[in-house]
Amino acid sequence: MARTTQRRNHGRRSPWAAAALIGIGLLITGGAYAGASAAMASTTEPTINSALTIDDGKKLFQANCATCHGLDLQGSLEGPALYGVGELSVHFQMSTGRMPLQMQGPQAPQKPVQFTDEQIAAIGAYIQSTSPGPSFPADAVLDGEGDVANGGELFRINCAMCHNVAGAGGALTEGKYAPALHTTTPLNMYAAMVTGPQNMPVFNDLNLTLEEKRDIISYLLYLQENESAGGFSLGSLGPVSEGLFIWIFGIGSLIAITVWITAKSN
Repeated sequence: MARTTQRRNHGRRSPWAAAALIGIGLLITGGAYAGASAAMASTTEPTINSALTIDDGKKLFQANCATCHGLDLQGSLEGPALYGVGELSVHFQMSTGRMPLQMQGPQAPQKPVQFTDEQIAAIGAYIQSTSPGPSFPADAVLDGEGDVANGGELFRINCAMCHNVAGAGGALTEGKYAPALHTTTPLNMYAAMVTGPQNMPVFNDLNLTLEEKRDIISYLLYLQENESAGGFSLGSLGPVSEGLFIWIFGIGSLIAITVWITAKSN
């Protein structure tokens, strides 16, 4: 008899097997590369060019500010001279987006910032080197550890008539306004007191000492970090919003109850 050989039944390979193997290989390779890159990045120093010079600040000023303020800071019909404003004023105006000015108007509004902190510092350093003015204070002035009670009293005496006793801001004449201070940084609080932007007066050390400025900053930071002790603040706009609330909800509720009683009696 002829010997018969049995063939082994080999399983058929799926048409997706090759694609799956390639995908798994790519995932493994990509994961290993990503891990190695992260490890190298964590062990090497960053090479970001973060140190802008005064010359860089001059170039930035000439490209973005000189049209209104003049190539030599002498000012023009479109913008004031910058003699003696100092780097502190530059930081306040540019870090809040007020400058560069979007359009002429009663007041420069806050808007998204158009420059990085490094660029703003470089422009400020250039202006400070050309025409010195107010500079940055010591860190202790901005730490919020001053006398909050004294700061509140000083704020109510010197600032509340424009900014509201709770720092909510308020309207002024000719379309101008005092901005709210609920998100203002400690440095810009100090800068506003020292440089006097818009309609705000300048508070030098004869008007408010450095320690008193620190107390005011501490009081404003306390308002930012703590909720209203009286419950609903209603925008902290005073009797106007409170009276409107009482009129709408209080008297409105009385009217609704009166109508309901009348309807039930009928």
